[in-house]
Amino acid sequence: MACGQEKEDVSWLIDVLKLSEGSVVADIGAGDGSISLALAEHVGSEGRVYSTELGADSVEYLREVVDSAPVSNVTVLEGHPTRTNLPEGCCNALFLRRVYHHFKDPAAMNESMWQALKPGGRLAVIDFAPRGGESGDPEGRATGDHHGVTAETVAGELRQAGFTVISSEQRSGRDVYVVVRKPDDS
Repeated sequence: MACGQEKEDVSWLIDVLKLSEGSVVADIGAGDGSISLALAEHVGSEGRVYSTELGADSVEYLREVVDSAPVSNVTVLEGHPTRTNLPEGCCNALFLRRVYHHFKDPAAMNESMWQALKPGGRLAVIDFAPRGGESGDPEGRATGDHHGVTAETVAGELRQAGFTVISSEQRSGRDVYVVVRKPDDS
C-alpha cells in the first residue's frame, strides 16, 4: 500500500476520478507500481488497472512488483514517449503522477490519452511547478531550473486536446493538481 504523500494522492485520485468497484483506470508512468496496486485493491476484482512504464528494464521491474502482489487485476504495458499503448476506449479514468513534465510532445501524448478514455472519462495530473520560470519548450521541462510544469500549462494543453477542465490548482509549495474530463459526446 502507498504511504505518506502517496496515500494522500491515492485518496485524492479515488475521489476526483470517481473510482469505484469495477472501474478501469490507467497509471501512466507507474514507477514502482505502489499507486497502481493501491487502486487495484480499490477497484476490486471486477475492475482493472493498466500500469504503464517506459523501457524494458522499468517494465520488467514493474511486472515483478505486480506479480509478487496479492492482486490479479493489474495489466503492465510498455508505453512510448508519445503514446500510451492502451487499447482505444478502455478506461474510465487515467492519471499521471510526476510524469507530465517529461512529455517532449504533449500534444501527441494528450491525443493518445484522449483515445484511451471512454466518453465522460476523467484524467488527473499530479506534478510540480518549476523553481525558476517555466520552459516554453516541452523538452526543457525536465531539466534544471525549468524542471516541472505549471497547472496553467497542463490545463491549457489538455484543453487544446479537447478535454474540459474540471479543476486546476497549485497547492502549497510546488504541487500541481489538474483534473479534466472527456466530453460525453466524444
